[in-house]
Amino acid sequence: MVQVRKNYPRLADGTLDREAWLRHIQAMAKLDGGTLVTLRKAVEISEEAERKAIDAENIWVEGTSSFLTGLEMVEILADLQIDGEALCAAMLYRAVREKRLSLKTVSEEMGETIAKLIRGVLQMAVIRNRSADTGEENQSGAVEEHSENIRRMLVALVDDVRVALIKLAERTCAIRAAKKADEAKRRRVAREVADVYAPLAHRLGIGHIKWELEDLAFRYLEPDDYMQIARLLDEKRLARQDYIDDVLSLLRSELSKAEIEGEVFGRAKHIYSIWRKMRRKNIGFSQVYDIRAVRILVPTVRDCYAVLGIVHNLWRNIPNEFDDYIASPKDNGYRSLHTAVIGPERKVLEVQIRTFAMHEEAEYGVCAHWRYKGTDKKSGQLEGQDGYEQKISWLRQVLDWHEEVGGNPLQEDLQASDVDTRIYVFTPDGHVVDLPRGATPLDFAYRIHTEIGHRCRGAKVDGRIVPLNHELQTANQVEILTGKREAPSRDWISRSMGYITTSRARAKVIHWFKQQARDQNVAEGRTILDGEFKQLALVDFDFEKLAKKLNMHSLEDLYAAVGAGDIGVGQVLNAAQRMVKVERGEPVLSLTAPVARDGQADVYIDGVGNLLTQIARCCSPVPGDDIMGYITQGRGVSIHRKDCANMLRMQSEEPERILQVEWAEKPSDVYAVEIMVEAYDRHGLLRDVTTMLDSQRINITAMQTYSNKHKHTVDMVITAEIHNFEELSHVLHRINQLPNVASAKRRILH
Repeated sequence: MVQVRKNYPRLADGTLDREAWLRHIQAMAKLDGGTLVTLRKAVEISEEAERKAIDAENIWVEGTSSFLTGLEMVEILADLQIDGEALCAAMLYRAVREKRLSLKTVSEEMGETIAKLIRGVLQMAVIRNRSADTGEENQSGAVEEHSENIRRMLVALVDDVRVALIKLAERTCAIRAAKKADEAKRRRVAREVADVYAPLAHRLGIGHIKWELEDLAFRYLEPDDYMQIARLLDEKRLARQDYIDDVLSLLRSELSKAEIEGEVFGRAKHIYSIWRKMRRKNIGFSQVYDIRAVRILVPTVRDCYAVLGIVHNLWRNIPNEFDDYIASPKDNGYRSLHTAVIGPERKVLEVQIRTFAMHEEAEYGVCAHWRYKGTDKKSGQLEGQDGYEQKISWLRQVLDWHEEVGGNPLQEDLQASDVDTRIYVFTPDGHVVDLPRGATPLDFAYRIHTEIGHRCRGAKVDGRIVPLNHELQTANQVEILTGKREAPSRDWISRSMGYITTSRARAKVIHWFKQQARDQNVAEGRTILDGEFKQLALVDFDFEKLAKKLNMHSLEDLYAAVGAGDIGVGQVLNAAQRMVKVERGEPVLSLTAPVARDGQADVYIDGVGNLLTQIARCCSPVPGDDIMGYITQGRGVSIHRKDCANMLRMQSEEPERILQVEWAEKPSDVYAVEIMVEAYDRHGLLRDVTTMLDSQRINITAMQTYSNKHKHTVDMVITAEIHNFEELSHVLHRINQLPNVASAKRRILH
């Protein structure tokens, strides 16, 4: 069986006294009986998995035990009073990570929720597996940017705050165990913790874990500075403790006189915080005011300010050393009063004053929400926050939702809002690259290097070949397949094809084409426009006149401009649209009917067709009001507010005359266009076509399908409402990209 360390309850044979340890965890995390049974089962599974691994490998290396690491992680999380499912996941995580236990077994034995938590923590481990070295040999600016990208990507991965807490516990165990590792490993673990996990603990407001991670990372990264400050603290420890004891005694007496029930105790300043303040303010150790510090906890906010008055009456406060984080909380929700005063013996003393609930939040961050209601909701999503800040806010808000709705604190249906505006993907070497949401492998290639983009022939995402217009997701690992020579495709700069979404990449492609030979650009431009106009059924078009309309000296100049990317196909189509409208008088279908009201600007209503429309005088609705229509006798449609008394009466008496209507923008010209689709028949083809059109907000007015059972083909004729040729071109390209579609083109109406 597995031997445990002395600080765990042990049986005579040196193995874990499981029941004594479980009672200890139950008291810490306040677990009910049913949860305790589940945790006991997780402990048994983890211990058995380790025993089998030891028997199979016939080795034992102290400090590498997945079972002991699981026990330690559970104790860290139990102190946060996290729920039983997370404790079980923590107990089993290292056994799964070290392949001593499969996720399938966890799902079968413990349930899918616990397996899902472990899967989430494994996903966060991608940081360690893929992240590039961020050591001192890199430039400091590049290190900072890389680390920030990793932190942002890490947070983007988290859809369940318990996953982040389990990972923090696991990294805390890792850096504690690093003292037995060689120096290279200690520095690697310390750098990862300092760059990624200590800042994450800070953003989640878990103070005591943040301080431990910072101090241990600092100890391994800057051992000389660490030991110097540690020696200075140790030399002053006894004198400082006697001083603090006298201050605490005086404060307790003053609180008693004021009839305030509070707790007063000395607070140890952690070493990294002292070093950082010395560096930031360029001061010596003796000038760090909060080496001597006390903390006062009281029941209410009113008591906080009352105690502040007591402290300032006792001792003179130092100017510019007072911070009110209750009125203006920090970004991570931290609240407290901080003041520095000239205390007894004219020594500087820092005093922190907060409520018991604020103290819980400062120490345990998001976990404190499980224990206190009525917490400050102001730390939620704020106007102007970027996606990363909003996701942090979401992580804090999830438990607020739990307090409001009850039940499981993190139900599966409480997923994060889609607030991320950026994605974070890996290069094959592990560097993190940030891109706008919706970016493609081509955007990635041009972000890496212009030449990589020009030579791009294909892409792999997570080891799988994907199209170049594939939408990338956070945590994807992207590999660009390149050819020997530069050969961008003109399709890449077509917005309708969706190959490139960033202006930076598009500009680089256009610049490349500008540098090519004019003859080649002319030929390419002619091919592009001929194909586009043929697809749109614009036959016998006067291209010479079109070129002049676009301020080109000749048609050849137009072809060259299109071929070089100076003019987009969309610009050409818009110019052609204006020519057709003026010269050919294409039929126009008006979607909305204008309504004049009291001589003011026209307003428009959707849902009434071509019926005469008037604003009801009884309720006088204005744009923005919820409205309904009533078909009158001989006077068209009367528009009322939904809560109008007359409308409510007419709804019950004449429901057949009621129309669902809404305010509309000023109508634009809309054309009825027939689209011919030829395809090889397959299941779901019609659904895919209509779904695509719906996603593009294209209204279908008619559809006919003709199937040929012998050839297994199908022809579709779709009548759709289109605003212009550019929109039609985009729709046709999207249909042509659907599986089994042979061609999609416009058919002239007869």
